[in-house]
Amino acid sequence: MTMQVGVAGAGLIGRAWAIVFARAGLPVALYDVDRDALSSALGAIRQSLEDLQRAGLVEAVEPIMARIRTEASLAKAMAGVAYVQECGPENCALKQQLYAELESVVSAETILASSTSGIAASRFTSQLKHPERCLVAHPVNPPYLIPLVEVVPTPATADAAVERTLRLMESVGQAPILVRKELAGFVLNRLQGALLNEALRLYRDGYVSAEDLDKTVRHGLGLRWAFMGPFETIDLNAPDGVVDYARRYGPLYREVDRERGSDDPWASDTLAALSQERRDRLPSEAIAERQEWRDRRLMALSAHLRAQADG
Repeated sequence: MTMQVGVAGAGLIGRAWAIVFARAGLPVALYDVDRDALSSALGAIRQSLEDLQRAGLVEAVEPIMARIRTEASLAKAMAGVAYVQECGPENCALKQQLYAELESVVSAETILASSTSGIAASRFTSQLKHPERCLVAHPVNPPYLIPLVEVVPTPATADAAVERTLRLMESVGQAPILVRKELAGFVLNRLQGALLNEALRLYRDGYVSAEDLDKTVRHGLGLRWAFMGPFETIDLNAPDGVVDYARRYGPLYREVDRERGSDDPWASDTLAALSQERRDRLPSEAIAERQEWRDRRLMALSAHLRAQADG
């Protein structure tokens, strides 16, 4: 019998997760308390699938659409599901309420996974009768184009729930990582935050323009990072590997780290100046069009990387 999946929340992330699961052949029940969000969800999903089809990333739209149904009743949506992907607001109190409702309509074995970007699952699941089946499965937006998923158990999460989630993510074409312990921001956003903090300091202190900073990543770091990570990068950037790299460049990085200090780079005046520079290059009314451009570029990159993997 084919595993059934429930998705709680029909916003941007919930719709994207529905595509991930249905694309892999799983039936998906998509629920939202907001009837308007629910009524528009299937049309938005169809548009995304048509874009994926044009990029050569799915063969046909209709078979995937046929696996997705919307439900305004939580009990009906979650009846018989083995896995729930929660995509509610980033609000701990609201998640506590939603998880209590979910627990009342699913079996004790159903995994309850949150898409939260940074809230430890123990903060909204510890009050449940069965917190051992709860964890975080944090995607990168949109997950049908960027496959990384951070699987983050709570101290109460059973090993079996972690393994089931990891296997499920692999089976639907995602690239899961295990974050062994809860921490703020998990792994991806802590790495992203470190880069953003330094980027803001360099911009604030007058070393580089916003555009040249973006070019540094776009035409420098980002090209390698599309297919390998920072540890493999440094391992390959010295004749004898990572220890040799550390011997050569470690003193530089230590000195830079000492210079950073502990100041807050997210000050309002820095952000106002950055916003003005960005709006000079991209007016507010053009942001949506540029987002579509971003997604098309991601589709092209995904198609290229898939071809490289198949070659």
